[in-house]
Amino acid sequence: MKITAITAIPLSFRLPEGKTVTMGVGSTTKRDAIIVRIQTDEGVTGYGEAHPGRSPAAVTSLIHGTIAPMLVGMQATDVVGAWQRVHRMQLSSHGLGAGAALALSGIDMALWDIRGKAANMPLYELLGGTRRRVPAYAGGIALGYQPKESLAEEAQEYVARGYKALKLRLGDGVQNDIDRLRHVRQVLGEGVDILSDANTVFTMADARRVLPVLADIRAGWLEEPFACHDFASYREAAKITPLVPLAAGENHYTRFEFAQLLEAGAVQVWQPDLSKCGGITEGVRIASIASAWRIPIHPHSSATGLNHAATLHFMAATENSGYFEACVSKFNPFRDMFGTQFEIGADGCVVPPTGPGLGVQVDESLFKEYPSIDGPGYVVKF
Repeated sequence: MKITAITAIPLSFRLPEGKTVTMGVGSTTKRDAIIVRIQTDEGVTGYGEAHPGRSPAAVTSLIHGTIAPMLVGMQATDVVGAWQRVHRMQLSSHGLGAGAALALSGIDMALWDIRGKAANMPLYELLGGTRRRVPAYAGGIALGYQPKESLAEEAQEYVARGYKALKLRLGDGVQNDIDRLRHVRQVLGEGVDILSDANTVFTMADARRVLPVLADIRAGWLEEPFACHDFASYREAAKITPLVPLAAGENHYTRFEFAQLLEAGAVQVWQPDLSKCGGITEGVRIASIASAWRIPIHPHSSATGLNHAATLHFMAATENSGYFEACVSKFNPFRDMFGTQFEIGADGCVVPPTGPGLGVQVDESLFKEYPSIDGPGYVVKF
């Protein structure tokens, strides 16, 4: 079974008034996604999601103009060979670096979808897992900067739906961060795991003031306080309190950058995104490295139901997997356009789909409702 065509389909939607969420990277104005479709000479079609990297047109062009020509004609089941070819010709030599990792991620995901469909097996089974229940936290574009009272109300909504963990956004000034953290903990009580994400905007002074408060409220982690390659700051922050693990990984690409995280010795929670890190093939490798060092994997989850399904399959087959990031965004048609990929249970857990491959039904007629929109996805105050 050979690859006959690879197509990237960029999609966008604007956030309606009242649905914008503000966090460290800015206030959301629109969301983008890239669907990757791979066709074969045996009529099996696979779908994946490539993260747009704030430049969906560039990633789409890279897939069509550079990566697709080097893969068309290969065996569709040769995921390792396809990965290695793109790595050799883009990631390791005269390529577009992170942009190539985003493109490769969507392609790799689609190839795994094909493998599962050809074998008539769900991806979790193909990867050696079972349909086990995976704990989830309320995440996505949600729980952003807002008055502490309304933030606590939003958090209570998710707890009422079954979530036993949720993630708050930090980076809105130290005192605002502290007030929100303490208030939400007081309202929710001790039975909910509070996670936190600074979206790379902390200074070391911010970390020194906020980390003790995170320890005091028994927060599960502090995610991305600093830029992804600022290893010196991560090492310094890790000395402040051993009670709050530092988390990172959604902006790290391939196992080679995660190896740098390991060498830095400061990040205790890894968060690869299957639509960014190099796909499912690379996600498995990253998880294996982490497993040897007893580092848990809590994947970052991107915009569409394709990524959500792939992540659930991956976690069901990963021994050191932790939380699934459930998108609870108030408005995200990309989450729902492929059908419901996860439902939170009373135990705070979700399960992967049961169909072959990703187990996702794709209706391409829906794509016309979301034509690609140029321009930034966030408004940032400098």
